[in-house]
This record gives sequence, C-alpha cells and structure tokens, in this order.
Amino acid sequence: MIAFRKPSQAGEGEWVDAKFRPEFSMQTTTSQIHQLLSPETIQVGLPGHTKEEVLNRLIDLLRGHPAVRDLEAVRQAVWLREQMMSTGVGKGLGLPHAKTAAVTGTAAAFAITAEPVDFEAIDQQPVRLLFLLVGPEAAKSQHIKLLSRISRLMNRDSFRLRLLEARTSEEVLHLFEEGESQLVDP
Repeated sequence: MIAFRKPSQAGEGEWVDAKFRPEFSMQTTTSQIHQLLSPETIQVGLPGHTKEEVLNRLIDLLRGHPAVRDLEAVRQAVWLREQMMSTGVGKGLGLPHAKTAAVTGTAAAFAITAEPVDFEAIDQQPVRLLFLLVGPEAAKSQHIKLLSRISRLMNRDSFRLRLLEARTSEEVLHLFEEGESQLVDP
C-alpha cells in the first residue's frame, strides 16, 4: 500500500493508515501520467454493465488517496462534468475528468473493464479503457496538459491493445511509464 507519513503521529520509518504502498511514489503536481497512478488506483477487470456502475467503481479507486478530501464531492463533480457531455472520446476510451475543491492535488485512476460498456462515446463504440483525472480548480493548466498527454498516448492503437492484454495493475503501470517514455513533448 502507498502510505504517507504523518510526522507528528508516526515514528521514523512508520507508515500510517492508508491503502497505498510506499514503494510507489504517487505525485499530485506532475505532468507524467504514470506518476499519478499506483497499483491501488488501477483495476484490471473492473466489473459493471452500465456507465454508471463502472464510473462509480472507477471513482471508488480514489478512496483513501492522500489528495482526496471528499470522495463524494469528487463523484458529484465527475458526474456534473459527464452530464455536460459524455467523456467517451472514442477508440474504446472513456476519459472522465473534473476540477473540484474536493482534492488538494491531481488524482488519477485507471481501469480496464471486464466487458465492453456503452459510455455514450462519440464514435458510438463501447468502452473498455477508463482514465479518471481529477484536479483542483487552481490547476487548470496542469489539468489541460494532462488530458492532452493522456489523449496523445491513448491515440496509439498499439498502446491501447497492450493495455487490453495487461493482467495486473503493476503491468498497466509499467505500460504507462514505458509509453510515456516514447512520447515527444511539444
């Protein structure tokens, strides 16, 4: 589990109550996608038959995330954004995202659904890949840069196919790190 230290409450080397493992160094102010993810915020085989089911389960992956103050407020912000226009961007990808005061930094989760789900995508194709991005209102520039970076990476057919073949969250995380290393930043 990635945990975080609470110096006033924990002794040296002691990790405090959290579901995240210390060997993964999740960041909240980076432009690197893989640094926003951890095995705990990635799920392979996400169950659900409807957009509502899979999106709520995806949001639940952020439970206990150090940057999330209020998970239900995050859920509400994501659903409000989704009501404006579906974030089913095509090619089997859903990219739900929101900006909200319910987070202190950027938080992300990724899932591969157990089965294709109708996500009201722009190309009318079902979705299996879901990337959730939530950031604070003040981080609009970072939010837009990350959405662009995710889109550029996910636009690669070979990358999406490799993700669909992944069997573990650690493998997915490795694929993101490897895929990002091949991106040429503008």
